[in-house]
Amino acid sequence: MIPQRVSLLTIGAYDLPSLRAFYQRLGWEEPATSSDNYASFLTAGVILSLFPIEELAKDAGITFNQDRNSYRPVTFAINVDEPSQVDKIMEQIREIGGTVLREPSDAFWGGRTAYFADPENNLWEVAWNPTAVFDERGGMISY
Repeated sequence: MIPQRVSLLTIGAYDLPSLRAFYQRLGWEEPATSSDNYASFLTAGVILSLFPIEELAKDAGITFNQDRNSYRPVTFAINVDEPSQVDKIMEQIREIGGTVLREPSDAFWGGRTAYFADPENNLWEVAWNPTAVFDERGGMISY
């Protein structure tokens, strides 16, 4: 049986030091192993890592044919405890140089949501879901 878990998400970075600095400005904690050659950030239940895109392609045995200015077909999400946190986080994203793609708004499914892009156009949703349940570490266990 394959374990039903996601433990590490890696973003292929075109300019790792710059992308790392953006996530540092979010205030996210890095372990001592982070550097401008490989960086990681501790989140609730999943580690987010940044790795040079050329090295990621080599490691996976593939070629990336991606325009660095286009959006990637993956979205990451930060789920929060209160609807007002969506608005506050988006203000912070704007202040640290993220690109707000969709202003906070009430969602058709009953929550509150907004979207931003990091400096390399990775898409992030910030969302409050009224039915979400988090564990003691902040990991989402149900929605």
